[in-house]
Amino acid sequence: MRRTVMCVLAFLLFAASQAQVTVLGWPGGPEETALRAVAEMYNAQAVDSDKVELIFFNRDGFFDKLQADLAAGTQEFDINLLATYAIGRYAPYMQTIELPDSGAFSNKVLATMQYEGKQYGIPTDLSLHFMYYRQDLIDQLLSDEAWKAKYAEISQEYMGTALEPKDPDSWTWDDYAATALFFTQSINSDSPTRYGTVLQMKNLLFNMMIWHSTARSYGGNWMDDAGNITVDSDAFRKGLELYKMLYDAGASPKDSLSYEYAEANAAFGSGQAATMLQWNAAAAELSNAEQNPVVADVVGTVAPPTGPEGRYTHIHGLGLGLNANAKNPEGAKKFLNWLANADAIKAYAIAGGSPALEANLLEEIGTERPDLIKLGNFAGSYGFVMNGGTAEKALSVYELQAKEFTGYWAGNESIDEALANVAAGMTELLK
Repeated sequence: MRRTVMCVLAFLLFAASQAQVTVLGWPGGPEETALRAVAEMYNAQAVDSDKVELIFFNRDGFFDKLQADLAAGTQEFDINLLATYAIGRYAPYMQTIELPDSGAFSNKVLATMQYEGKQYGIPTDLSLHFMYYRQDLIDQLLSDEAWKAKYAEISQEYMGTALEPKDPDSWTWDDYAATALFFTQSINSDSPTRYGTVLQMKNLLFNMMIWHSTARSYGGNWMDDAGNITVDSDAFRKGLELYKMLYDAGASPKDSLSYEYAEANAAFGSGQAATMLQWNAAAAELSNAEQNPVVADVVGTVAPPTGPEGRYTHIHGLGLGLNANAKNPEGAKKFLNWLANADAIKAYAIAGGSPALEANLLEEIGTERPDLIKLGNFAGSYGFVMNGGTAEKALSVYELQAKEFTGYWAGNESIDEALANVAAGMTELLK
């Protein structure tokens, strides 16, 4: 009996020492929702020692904390978030992985999680931007003669040109701005929405990624081919002035200076705004009748508007990779391999994630996630990465721009001061 008890205790102690697989995910939004869904799915069939436990940092300072923890040899998590623009920053503290050939991802998509030709993660989400709009309101604008006349009057007053309404897929930035002004009640008392748009202007690096489509479509870039910093340009000025004009005119809520993903979605989803430039991940939420009953049936999406130099959308990938100091590396590899298979990654997509899947898988989930079809098309046609956008200090550049450009939008500094400060800081960061 004593021997039996000792054996049971030894077994329990051994089982307790086998840590679960701890996964550090991206906090908030559909990425967290999707990760929780597939973790539950995986845990239902995994042995106890391989079950996954999810943890999340705060978004503010996320990547700095991640680098500090990895560099310190943390064992707090076995698997952690990766991003295309930061893989080089974390690669020294990560293990390379070998994913099964599941047919779920193309080589181009796998490459978003590669550094110097080695695979560091499974690509879970491809991120870019859609222009969201109220289809019902745009339909009326395109057919109502009184609305058209008012639209021309407002665009003449605020922009110096009497414009005609267009289908959103044909918008330039001027068309977007005129539409945002028209659907703002403080400008047009007949507007059915309080605001014409909702801008994400918080001092946050991810808001810069959204805004960059404006500057890039006017020909802007971080650096030229010789490595010279080129942000102090007409292209960057045009993009910055566009946001400033709309904000000052009241076309976006006055507290937009504190807005990011969640606040912008709430404003649009509640029916307060007619348009919104937002991450593609919001499409699944906004078209969900339970989450957003006001707009679910009338949400339209197109690629961001066109500028003089073309039509563009920032693009990057998020994924999950293996901490070099993982406590349970074998269990972590099992989870990553499982998530890379077709059934698991489809479940991730249906739960709200945004993986860039092969065409055959998109056909299977296209009815439930039609936005993923546009995701692939827009990435191939309009996707861009700023020159220098994958550098070791790229995130610091985004943070610098967010600080200075938000300062300009808030009226705390001039556009000349903001651009000069950014140019000087980028010269130091990217030298």
